[in-house]
Amino acid sequence: MNILVLNCGSSSVKYKLLDMVSNEELGAGGVEKIGMKGSFLKHVRRDGQKVILKGEILEHQLAIEYILGVLTSEKHGAIKSLEEINAVGHRVVHGGEKFNSSVLITEEVIQKIVECIDIAPLHNPPNLAGIYAINELLPEVPQVAVFDTAFHQTMPDYAYMYGIPYSLYTKYGIRRYGFHGTSHRYVSKRACDFLGMDYRNTKMITAHIGNGASVCAIENGKSVDTSMGFTPVEGLMMGTRSGDIDLGVVTFLMEKEMIGAAYVSTLFNKHSGVLGVSGISSDMRDIENAIKDGNERARLALDMYEYRIKKYIGSYTAALNGIDVLVFTGGVGENQTGTRQKVCESLRYMGVEIDTELNKTRGQEILISTPNSKVKVVVIPTDEEFMIAKDTLEIIDKQ
Repeated sequence: MNILVLNCGSSSVKYKLLDMVSNEELGAGGVEKIGMKGSFLKHVRRDGQKVILKGEILEHQLAIEYILGVLTSEKHGAIKSLEEINAVGHRVVHGGEKFNSSVLITEEVIQKIVECIDIAPLHNPPNLAGIYAINELLPEVPQVAVFDTAFHQTMPDYAYMYGIPYSLYTKYGIRRYGFHGTSHRYVSKRACDFLGMDYRNTKMITAHIGNGASVCAIENGKSVDTSMGFTPVEGLMMGTRSGDIDLGVVTFLMEKEMIGAAYVSTLFNKHSGVLGVSGISSDMRDIENAIKDGNERARLALDMYEYRIKKYIGSYTAALNGIDVLVFTGGVGENQTGTRQKVCESLRYMGVEIDTELNKTRGQEILISTPNSKVKVVVIPTDEEFMIAKDTLEIIDKQ
């Protein structure tokens, strides 16, 4: 059973072809700069060799045609024909309150995704473009939608509601939805398997930290709170997103700078966070190098980034009335050993102890807490594509 996983962004399409029988990655990569000058496809072959193919790729359907072409090419491909693709799984960012699990894509499902565009105008349209493209190119192949928001639909109302007039919730659906749900679901399950613990009887906090970042409180396999909200800008400070901010700052800037909603959105989503504070980069590797050179703004940006993580872990520990497991994942969580150590040092009050030598490990599944630690601390590399493929397989098998 070969499953193609697609993750369509506004100007990119990431993909991975997986053999779910052998659990083998047959090919992966992405198309970048769709609709722009210099667009290209970067493909990683089955043998690990990387290939870059340049072309004028104007829209998502053409991008997916390129992807299908390279996957079936004699020189770089992994399959002989498109008939060897048994199903396609799509990452869909926003399912609102309409979806609490992954679903087989039908015309009714497509319409419901369309209805969520108002609350995800930047994400759902490209996700839909990928679905429409497969409808055209592989009309007989079943498709499955896997929603970033679905895992968080188990949050209680007191956790997802905002302190605004209730009528705005009923009229516009304004509430906390949360994101990174597929990642939080994968690493939380995988952590329990890795540790030999019962997923349905464990309190845990998963920290997906990278350029985009969120923390999730999970009780007995269910998300009960998460740091991202109505949009992905809420919560932790991120690479280019501000995270939590006083709404008064927003209105103040709109008045003082005489700017509208579109510019404000760009300001807090694209020019804030680590990039905005440091003035250097949103990449933590660049920040670390700048700190070594004595850059104080880079140090401030990292301190703020790590402080927010500590605050959310502390607040979610209170919400859960204690935790059994803390999981680090995401680009920073898997590789930035200094950030893991800094965060864990501030959690000593709750019995967290980490092994500094084990914590030097990057990008691997590992238990980094000591035997005496009251909380097990693990690093679990995320694999959202596998989770999407797994959901797709389970749904297709039921048809």
